[in-house]
Amino acid sequence: MAHVAEWKKKEVEELTKLIKGHPVIALVDVAGVPAYPLSKMRDKLRGKAILRVSRNTLIELAIKRAAQELNKPELEKLIDYIQGGAAILATEMNPFKLYKLLEESKTPAPAKPGAVVPHDVVIPAGPTSLAPGPIVGEMQALGIPARIEKGKVSIQKEHTVLKAGEVITEQLARILNALGIEPLEVGLNLLAAYEDGIIYTPEVLAIDEEEYLNLLQKAYMHAFNLSVNTAYPTKQTIEAIIQKAYLGAKNVAVEAGYITPETIEEIFGRAIRALLLIAQNLPEELLDEKTKELLNAQAQVAVAAPQPAEEKVEEAEEEEEEEEASEEDALAGLGALFG
Repeated sequence: MAHVAEWKKKEVEELTKLIKGHPVIALVDVAGVPAYPLSKMRDKLRGKAILRVSRNTLIELAIKRAAQELNKPELEKLIDYIQGGAAILATEMNPFKLYKLLEESKTPAPAKPGAVVPHDVVIPAGPTSLAPGPIVGEMQALGIPARIEKGKVSIQKEHTVLKAGEVITEQLARILNALGIEPLEVGLNLLAAYEDGIIYTPEVLAIDEEEYLNLLQKAYMHAFNLSVNTAYPTKQTIEAIIQKAYLGAKNVAVEAGYITPETIEEIFGRAIRALLLIAQNLPEELLDEKTKELLNAQAQVAVAAPQPAEEKVEEAEEEEEEEEASEEDALAGLGALFG
């Protein structure tokens, strides 16, 4: 039986204790992260999460032991995501906040041959500080529109040299470094996170917050409208439901000619407009002076209002309310028609 070093046993015990003591356990890849950025990351995580770098085999043993002792078989699935230089990140923070924190903590890094870029790499248009030389030919060979202007290399048009997920070649790395473009990121890459029996991957955690908020707002408005239209009262919709019921009742009363303090003005307004419509079709000798004044005023309002060329004058007169004459004067004038 192979002898197991004591330090390995102790390491597994400490990792197991760390995993069991926190509700959220994440795996992060620290491979390629220099010592100084890693120490800065520890500082940012202090008080929020515990970062423990160890060997992948020991992390696997610790996860298995913790899953058995906690009776959480789902936790053991986290082993499938161990890769590269894995480390354990134990925290109380939910996986989404943790992922956001790790992404915001990343810093730009120079190009390295063979590295995969996380985002599109774009060379902007404009002059550079580079002196003329073989680099111009190298740029043009890669499709970069470069030329010499005023003794310096100038990029004629913005150009995308790499798409996210593509690999940096040695030649391109040399060009990007010469231009001072840093296409890589230094930081902790989250491999997976466990919480309450669920494994979260970066694809799930990388949400667009603005888009997510817009979706929530749309969902809220749809739910609000559904509640109002079905008269389902809630704290948020009761006022709108009452307003809708009030307006509906008022419209019914107006259509039925049922007079109340709230409907009398609109009912009389409709009556006045109807009577004026009748009056304009009567012989002029049957109209008194007040009624003529009202008809003239209505005609002037209709002429002043902008209207499509094909719209009839009669239709405009029916739709426009008389603004100058008071309701009392209108009734007094029309009274002569039926006196």
